[in-house]
Amino acid sequence: MAYLFVHFKEKLTVDGEQVYFAVSKDGYIWEQLNSGNPVLTSAMSTGGCRDIEIARLKKGGFVIITTDECIANRYDENLNVNWQIVNRTGSHGFCMWKTDDLINFSEQQIINIGRDDFGCMWAPEIFYDESEDEYLIHWGSTVKQDDYSHMSIYYSTTNDFEAFTKPRLFFTKSAEVLDTHIAKIDGVYHLFYKHAEHPGVNMHAVSEHLYGPYIHDEKFEAYMRTIDKYNCYEADTTFVLPDGRWCLMLDFFGCAKPEMGYVPFISEKPGSAEFKMAKELFSFPYGFKHGRVIEITDEEYERLKRHYVNA
Repeated sequence: MAYLFVHFKEKLTVDGEQVYFAVSKDGYIWEQLNSGNPVLTSAMSTGGCRDIEIARLKKGGFVIITTDECIANRYDENLNVNWQIVNRTGSHGFCMWKTDDLINFSEQQIINIGRDDFGCMWAPEIFYDESEDEYLIHWGSTVKQDDYSHMSIYYSTTNDFEAFTKPRLFFTKSAEVLDTHIAKIDGVYHLFYKHAEHPGVNMHAVSEHLYGPYIHDEKFEAYMRTIDKYNCYEADTTFVLPDGRWCLMLDFFGCAKPEMGYVPFISEKPGSAEFKMAKELFSFPYGFKHGRVIEITDEEYERLKRHYVNA
């Protein structure tokens, strides 16, 4: 068993907002592929990819979807971004590629599954719902009714990534919510998300049902509040390490751009959200931005290494 991390980079140029790959044999020590260059580059719509998501498909192969956005093209002369404008004028679709082997990819598509009243569509994630034999895609959107000032989580389902249901509300809060991640462990659904303010902190909730209701984890929130600059973390993603521990990655943005990237937290067992920061145990070649970790086979790992090291 090995791991693949798909992500983007925090840069001031368009090449950072593309699809990057990194691999690891143990989940702790990571190495870049393709000499640290993008594996996939958007040539459609905004020309950028953020919030990179990958899923292994039940029938074989993989699908990659991303936020269709290029913040590098929105900087003003002082390299600032007006996020209120972005939330009003973002893309209504996602970039998508399919692949059988993580080396050869289909042509890029833009899947337009949004609504006319959406201001943006951010941070898609895929969860396979075994009970319905379908894939749930969930993401954050603002809507015209709220003057594009409040982000909630919406979802669509698909069996084949060809036809998609109309978007529906997954959940909302009194404050904006974004960057949802769902994991199922021992029959329990774990929902991680960023609560934007009052407090601006990452949250965790659990349920026996995919669509809820979810029970808020006060202990997790209390720990997150103890972290320095706790409001500067987002983009939760989790995976199980070979030693049986559960890893939570949170993307830290409360620093200079070259230093931004994922920070690891460790729990002693999957399903226990008693995470503790564990930066000293991990090694990254650079700051990985909002992405996803999946398990891959040893054969897939070796194939990726052979191809992208020599690419």
